[in-house]
Order: sequence, then C-alpha cells, then structure tokens
Amino acid sequence: MFRPRSEALPTAPRSGTEVALDGQASRYFASLDASVGGLQQRAQQLIDRVNDSRKEDHTVMSSFRESLLLKVSGLAEQLEERLFHLYGLHNELIQERLQELAEVMERVGQAEAELRQVCRTVEAAYRDLCLQPET
Repeated sequence: MFRPRSEALPTAPRSGTEVALDGQASRYFASLDASVGGLQQRAQQLIDRVNDSRKEDHTVMSSFRESLLLKVSGLAEQLEERLFHLYGLHNELIQERLQELAEVMERVGQAEAELRQVCRTVEAAYRDLCLQPET
C-alpha cells in the first residue's frame, strides 16, 4: 500500500531490554569518555613534566656553561700571567746576553784597533827596512 510522505511511519514499540541497553550504552560511553579524558589528562601531565624537565635541563646547562666560561677565563688569565712572568725572565736573560755581547764586541773593537796599530807598525818597519840603502 502507498502512503504519502507526510505521514509518519509507525515505529515498533521498544521493549524493556532495548531501553536497558540504551541505559547501559550511555553508562558505557560515559565511562569511556571518563577514561579517555583521564588518559588525555595523564598525557598532558606527562607532557608538562617533560617540558618542565627540559626547562630544568636548560637551566642546568646554562649554569654549567657560565661556570665553565668562568673557569676557562680564570685559567686563561693564569696562563697569561705565567707567560708574562716567563717573558720577564727571558727579557732579563736576553738583556744580560746583549750586555755581554756588547762588552765582547767592545773588546773585539779594541783588539782590532791594537791589531791595526801593530800592522801599521810592522808596515812602517818594513818600509824603513826596504828604503834603507844596502851596505
């Protein structure tokens, strides 16, 4: 038989078991929603703890970096002081050696002047001998 669309189709009456299933289903879904919500909350807490741990790690690394920079800077200053001390000692040794060299050069100059004088004297004596008539 043909019925116009404007008419509502009759529905079968619900039995008591179907009503009970709807109640159980709604409790099940409510329980499932609560479980999912709990899992989401725990997951968010874990993410928050991971992020907090990362912030702590960053703080520790920053502190470590600053401490390391201070130590390296201190060691560099100590090294620089030791180098300047060694430079001072070496400068003193170099000055002593240069003074000794200057004294040796002065003696060499004096010996050279004496040797020239001796050469002139020998040359003069040789000339005198060469210029004398033979007897």
